[in-house]
Amino acid sequence: MAKVILKATDLDGFLTETDKANLAGMDEYYREALECFQALAGNPGEIRLKTEKVRLIDLYNRMGKLMQEITRKEPSIQVYSFVTPRENHGQASRLIAKLRDVRTQRHEFVYYIQRAYEMLFNFAFTEAIRSNKNHLIIKTPVTSPVQNFAVHKIPDVDEAIENSVMCVMLRGALLPSMIMSKEMQEYSSTGYVTPFALFSIRRDDRKKEMDMEYILDLDRSFFRPGDLDGRDLVFADPMNATGGSLVTIVTYLLGQGIRPRSIKFFNAISALKGSLRIVRALDRVQEYTLWMDPVLNESAYILPGLGDAGDRINGVDPEDTPRNIIQLIADYGSNIAALYRAQVRKIEKTVLGG
Repeated sequence: MAKVILKATDLDGFLTETDKANLAGMDEYYREALECFQALAGNPGEIRLKTEKVRLIDLYNRMGKLMQEITRKEPSIQVYSFVTPRENHGQASRLIAKLRDVRTQRHEFVYYIQRAYEMLFNFAFTEAIRSNKNHLIIKTPVTSPVQNFAVHKIPDVDEAIENSVMCVMLRGALLPSMIMSKEMQEYSSTGYVTPFALFSIRRDDRKKEMDMEYILDLDRSFFRPGDLDGRDLVFADPMNATGGSLVTIVTYLLGQGIRPRSIKFFNAISALKGSLRIVRALDRVQEYTLWMDPVLNESAYILPGLGDAGDRINGVDPEDTPRNIIQLIADYGSNIAALYRAQVRKIEKTVLGG
């Protein structure tokens, strides 16, 4: 089978010495936080509990401040909770807290992911939304005394979105990609539905973060290279842990002579290391994330993270019988399929060629 493999050592080769020093500092903060976690999980007395909570809050404030200082120097990394007005931060913080919570059930998790990507769309296209206006004339259900129409002033963002192609890193990224495409359709004055390119990529979870491999399976991917050249490539993945999947796909496309006009990457949560790897490895990439987490564990999972976002959206597949993309859409149910019906049709056409 045709496969492209990228190794973690390749990714780390892009990091600067300053990056490595900053990441080491963040790791040290988090080691202290782990001590707090252990104390809090051990059912301490009231005085110890209060002391450890105060210590943990202080550590998170320090980590947040350091991440803000680092990303402030990186215009390609846009973190919602770092750059939006303070009055907006509570909404993002509560939403991320719900996504993290072990008590959040699958249907709730999907709901919060939908909200997250609505916020991310507005975050990324704020300037376009503010700058120009268009008018939409809508036929309403009211027919007395005559057929009624309503006029709505809407943002004119056609130029910003109608060159876009949704590039799906399969499984966990499928629903977020459909949500982002739907947002573009709703804001477009022409009802533009993005084309889709589908990439089958996985990481080798038998390996650790330091020797991880990212495997792009071209035989199970569905895209036409010519449809991506000169386009605005949009990737939506709920979590960016290491940056490896995005870098693998984009590096492959560039090697095939494809020259995108721009690349945008949307995450609910991104790890600092993954963000830095991406902007160091790729030109003309812009990353938008609602929240940044400080570190990765040795298995390349984000800490504190929210678990496996793909499993929490899609449910867990048996290892020997993983669902294909059409089965995943079917398992979302009739409500999701109906809500994103234009996106489902585009995906079916991409996969089935009809």
